[in-house]
Amino acid sequence: MSVDYMKHIESVKRILVLLLGAIGLAMQTGIYAWYWFSTYYPILNEFRKGPQDQYMGRGLVFVHWGHVYILAFYFALLLILSNAYGGLKIGYLKPMDVFLSQIFILFIVNFITYALYIIIKIGFVDIVPMIEMLLIQLVLSFVWAYITNFIYMSIFPPRKLLLINGEYAADDIIAKFNTRKDKYRIIKKVNISEGIDKIYKECLGDYDGIIIWDVPNQYRNGLVKFCYGNSKRIYVMPKITDVLLKGSTQLHLFDSPVFLLRDYSIKIEQRFIKRFFDIVLAIVLIILTSPFMLITAIAVKAYDGGPVLYKQVRCTINRREFKIMKFRSMRVDAEKDGVARLASKNDSRITPVGSFIRKCRLDELPQLFNILKGDMSFIGPRPERPEIIKQYLEEMPEFAFRTRVKAGLAGYAQIYGKYNTTPYDKLKLDLTYIENYSIWLDIKLFLLTAKIMITPDSTEGVDDDQTTAMKNS
Repeated sequence: MSVDYMKHIESVKRILVLLLGAIGLAMQTGIYAWYWFSTYYPILNEFRKGPQDQYMGRGLVFVHWGHVYILAFYFALLLILSNAYGGLKIGYLKPMDVFLSQIFILFIVNFITYALYIIIKIGFVDIVPMIEMLLIQLVLSFVWAYITNFIYMSIFPPRKLLLINGEYAADDIIAKFNTRKDKYRIIKKVNISEGIDKIYKECLGDYDGIIIWDVPNQYRNGLVKFCYGNSKRIYVMPKITDVLLKGSTQLHLFDSPVFLLRDYSIKIEQRFIKRFFDIVLAIVLIILTSPFMLITAIAVKAYDGGPVLYKQVRCTINRREFKIMKFRSMRVDAEKDGVARLASKNDSRITPVGSFIRKCRLDELPQLFNILKGDMSFIGPRPERPEIIKQYLEEMPEFAFRTRVKAGLAGYAQIYGKYNTTPYDKLKLDLTYIENYSIWLDIKLFLLTAKIMITPDSTEGVDDDQTTAMKNS
């Protein structure tokens, strides 16, 4: 398959994705336009006329252009949030993931729109039509996600991939790629021990991409250059140093590019703003969720009479210890043997009430008080137990890097990983957050947290033979 043909295919893919995405956004905006002209504009226009009918009459031309501005604003909001939260990743994400992103996006856009109506009218605006519109849009989004995915997969078959691995078994990465058999198909696996010359020759075969997985640096660098030079798509497992360098600042020392890697990426003004938002949001959410916390506390107490809260020693910035608070979801004697372990799939220690509050994330609500106190932030690496950190450090000394920032209620690893994601992968995700920190990234992750609350995979337990997320060998 020629390089020019592959470039042509990629261009066609991009055009198709952009076209399907534009059609989806246009249909959503069309539904909004119907409700705007039939319901909300008459309501707001009636208010605006008031005692100034004659003045408003002279502004009709402006009003007509105003319709265009309103619809363009709605379309722009959809576009910006869809790009930020994966609502247009046709063919890249599973159709259900695209739909879940659309739920999140439509809710935010319609919430902002309704809030603007209230501001314009300076009073209550009927919310029922907005709810009707949202329900219609969600049905359309569901159908659109699956139809566009079907169109994409019908035109573009799965990529044929060659997997090159090193010392460690490739079972985990093969399993991950196999979850998207509609997108990837690993047709051959070779080990670096078979000889670098043989592997170079194999890379020139009829493959759409090369997976370089856990290959030692002395071979990996040459493989990357070779595949890049031969216009092969490359999937590379980053090492810790790759993640750190990706977050570095690029400088120029005369004619030489230099990567500056700071020992602490979050600046003092960013820490101040982060803490300010933590305090304000914690107070607001404590007030808003207090009825749910009360009901949860009563349910936990009524089930077995045990304590409502579960307090556990965790570590935050610089491995400082504090007591994290959760609503108790397990039996009182869940760790009577004194061994620290994560919840496993179908864990018998979890009570029926506990199972429900874990799925709904209600067990995490008391941590709002940890945030208000200053032990945690809303966004940051999840706090680990001291004894589990000790286990991890024996395998991965770099695990200490993630304690350079304050622990969080949710973080990069929770949003882009799963509960049972391995510690090494979680570490890379957490370091990606630390080394690429910005206030906007915090806002994005905070909003994405709402999305993962309705994603079952993110609460999946570790395997039954694991005591921590470190897989037993």
